[in-house]
Order: sequence, then C-alpha cells, then structure tokens
Amino acid sequence: MKRPVKLGIAGASTALLALGGIGTYNLVHTLTSGASSDGKSGAAHGFDASTLSSTPPSGDEAVKLTQAFLDDWSRRQLDDAASDTDVPGTAAQALRNYVDGLRLKTLSFGNVRSAGPSSATPGATKVTFDVTAQTPGGTWSYPSAVAVRKSTNGSAAVHWNNSVLYPGLGDDQSLVAGRLPAGSNPAMVVANDGKTELSRFASLRDIASTIGKHVTPAGGSPGTGVAVVDADGRGVKTLKTFTKGRPAVVRTTIEAGLQEVAEAAVKDAHLQQKPAGTVALDWRSGHILAIAHTGDDGDIAINGIKSPGSTMKIITSAALFDKAGLTPNSAAPCTDSLTANSQLFHNDPGVRANPGSSLAQGFTVSCNTSFIKDGFHHLVKDGDASALHDEAVSVFGMGSWSIGGGVATTDPSIPADPQGGDQAAQFIGQGKVTATPLFMASVAATVRGTGFQQPVILPDQHQTPAARPISARTAGYLQTMMRDVATSGTAAPRLGGLPGVGAKTGTAEEGDHTNGWLTAYNSRIAVAALVEGGTSGVDSAGYVVRQLLTTS
Repeated sequence: MKRPVKLGIAGASTALLALGGIGTYNLVHTLTSGASSDGKSGAAHGFDASTLSSTPPSGDEAVKLTQAFLDDWSRRQLDDAASDTDVPGTAAQALRNYVDGLRLKTLSFGNVRSAGPSSATPGATKVTFDVTAQTPGGTWSYPSAVAVRKSTNGSAAVHWNNSVLYPGLGDDQSLVAGRLPAGSNPAMVVANDGKTELSRFASLRDIASTIGKHVTPAGGSPGTGVAVVDADGRGVKTLKTFTKGRPAVVRTTIEAGLQEVAEAAVKDAHLQQKPAGTVALDWRSGHILAIAHTGDDGDIAINGIKSPGSTMKIITSAALFDKAGLTPNSAAPCTDSLTANSQLFHNDPGVRANPGSSLAQGFTVSCNTSFIKDGFHHLVKDGDASALHDEAVSVFGMGSWSIGGGVATTDPSIPADPQGGDQAAQFIGQGKVTATPLFMASVAATVRGTGFQQPVILPDQHQTPAARPISARTAGYLQTMMRDVATSGTAAPRLGGLPGVGAKTGTAEEGDHTNGWLTAYNSRIAVAALVEGGTSGVDSAGYVVRQLLTTS
C-alpha cells in the first residue's frame, strides 16, 4: 500500500473514529488490511519480522505481493518496491545501486510464478521470475527468485538479501554494466608456448587458478558487459559479455607437450591406479616443464612429502665425496644386515651381499648397508650427524622454495640433529627424512647441470641460489654412478638403452606398505616420480619416468 493511500486511510480513520465505537474500529481495520486503490496488497506494511509465522503464505498471496514489488521496481518506484520487503531501508539503497550500476534503460519481469516452499528460507514461499535488463551496452536476461514470508499478524513481505538482485550476489557485492572491470575475467594462464591454457590439464587446474589470482597479467583489453564487483569496485565475475575483449595472459614455464605425456604417465596401467606424482625440470634453468598427479590427497608431485628411500643416496654420496674425501672406488661393504645405534638395518629383497663392494657398486645395486656403514662411519662425528643436512642445503639448495604465482609447495626435510637410529637411517632416505618429487627432480638436475637451479613455474620468478655449486669432481662421480644405475643397475629394466640417461631408484617403507621412487635425467630434462604403494621404484615410478624421458 502506497503513501498517498496511507494518508487517505489515515484521514478516513480520523473521521470514522470521531463517530465513535468499537464498530467503527472494525470498519477501519477492514479498510487498512484490505486492498488499496491501486489493487496492491498492503500486507507488507504491517509485517513484523520479530513474530514470524511458521505457515508460509499461499502461492497466490506470494505471487501477488511479488508482482507488486516487481512492478514498482520496473517503474523505478524504488521506495515503494522496498516497502514490500522486510528491510525497506536496506532494500531501497540496494535497488538504487542496481539501477545506477547497470545504467538501466528499461527493466521488465516475466513468468512470475510460485515454486512452493522455499528451501533456503524456512517458513517462506518461493516465487520465481525472469528478468530482462536493457543497459547501454545491450540486453541482459537471467532467471531469479524471491522468498515471501509472513508474520503472525498475517502480513507478508519479500525477504530481502542481495540475491534478490541477482542469484548468489553477496552482501558486499554489486552489479555494473559497461567496460568490464579488472578482475572480472580471470587471466589466461598459459604454457611456455603462449597459447595452451594450463586449465586444460587436470593436474594443473588448481595451479592455474592460483596463478591467475596472484599474478598481474600482461596485455589484454577488458571488453564490455555486466559484471559483479566487490565493495572496492574490483571485478569478481563476468555475468554477460556484450563485446569480447582480449584476455590478459600469464605465461608459465610449463611445456604443453611434455605435460600431456606426464598426465598420461601417472595413469599408466602398470600402476594399477595407485596415487602417483611426477615433476619434470629443464636442468639448465630450473624451469618446471611438467607437473602431474593422481589420487585424492592433493598434488603429491609438489606436496607429497614422503621418505624418499634410496634416491637420497645421491646426496649421501655427494656428502661422502665432499666431506669425507671418498671416491666411487672407496670400500663400502654390502652385508645382509647392519646395526647402527642399536637399530638393525637390512637390504631390499634381491640385493646380494658383497663384502668387497665399492661405493659405486653399492650405489648401482642400491645396497642399504653400504651407505649406512660409510655414512655412519664418515659423516657422524661425536654424535653430530648434521653432515647430510649441510650437504643438502649448501649444494642441493634444500630450503623453503617459492616456485612463483602463489603456488604452495611442501619443503623437504633432512633434520640437522637426528637422534638414535635416525642418524643412520637418514643416509638411505628413511627415518625423519622427507622429500617430494619436485625436490628429487631438482637433485637429479643439480647433478646433470653441475649446479643447483631453484625450480620455478614463472620464467621471471626469483631463484634462490645454493651456498656453493656442486664441485666438478663430485658431479662427475655422481654422473658416472647414475649412468651405471640406468644401464646395468636397479633402473636398467626401464631405462636401459636410453641414451645419456642417469638415474637412481628408491623404495621407502611407510607403515605397512612401500612407496616407489625414481629420479633420472637425460640430455634435456630431469624427472622424478613417486608411486604410493609401489612395490619398488623401478616397477612403479620407473614406468612414469621412462615415458617422460623418451618424449623429450
């Protein structure tokens, strides 16, 4: 019921009351609770939000009130429209913002109908309708709905929230039409070819979304249309495009062709759908060329923090060369078992004892006792077992990396002060030693590239250097040993015959199962893969790594 009608009734009430009596009151009550001269219900004006009825309005009653609300809205009688809601002041301002933000020429509504009880607003009836808004840039149409509820005095009102303006519109959001604001269209995050969108790859969708939110894109033009903006006027989402703009682009280091291979490799049938993750790097630059994963526990390629098993023997060997002066020919007896700090260690099945083994031979067959014997003897001094940690940090760049774009990665860990049996277990990648495929790919890259290049996914991302480069002597020793692993050692069943490949396998015990690891390089890339539940590195991760090495 509108203000002129209210005044008219108020005047009539005064006159009638002057005639006196309860009968007069009954007549006035009938007038004020009935229809006004313009045919609209006056119920909303008596609505009391503090005494809500548990009985929803009838469908006809809800449609009638909604139609009156929409009629006033379309005629720009916004205060009148707001008076049909349960918070007129808030609604009036929001309706004005709607008209101004869209720079409305015309607004019309159709197909107003009851949809039964509201599932979002208890005790309310849902009414749906179609909206057509004519703005300077074009016509925008969308379906919408309101909930109509009743107070115990029988008065009804449109329940107000910003979703009345557009479904799902937040309380701190509004609508604008015209030149689309920055942020209303997410940046196009692409591979290093400048055109392949990362979002087309299942493993990279979250990464692409994160980069798009954290990196200011280059170039592009916004186009025109209708968008949702936040309280500061920043674009949230484009709802309608009238003229297409040119998307802004964020170029990454990902190589589209190799990423395609990685996506397929982690689903190799030999893995029997076990969770898997892999990372490939350009060992010359540290650029991340591919990241792929399966499983339900997030991206295990960059965040799957697990004991790396015998792949850690790369860093252990480097420490033995750098800190103890050993060579690949140094003695490293391979016994069936060995006790260190009262903890018994054994070899993986199939590793034959060789009391005369050298360090290189122990590396080739992945003999645990060879590395525990040499590591514990040469790298633990007076209870100080920090040598492996120091080598990992100083030479292999272990630390807190930022690969760029706000993409989170989990840092590896080799404790500086391991205690008890962990002082020996660390040398074979067990105990409290943890790593990710990202880190282990970087370890292989450091060996092949004769120096650490911090992995990055954005080409201009800052790369934190290692304290010192790997020595030519140590890199040469490791390249020879890793080549032997690929040609005649534990990785040979998968990588034998591939030119220029060096590798190291790993099998790590975790609870009641093992995880399979393999890290390797060829003349262009370094790769690491992890398969949770893999029986061995070569028979699980080996299948993943081979596909990547044979592609590049």
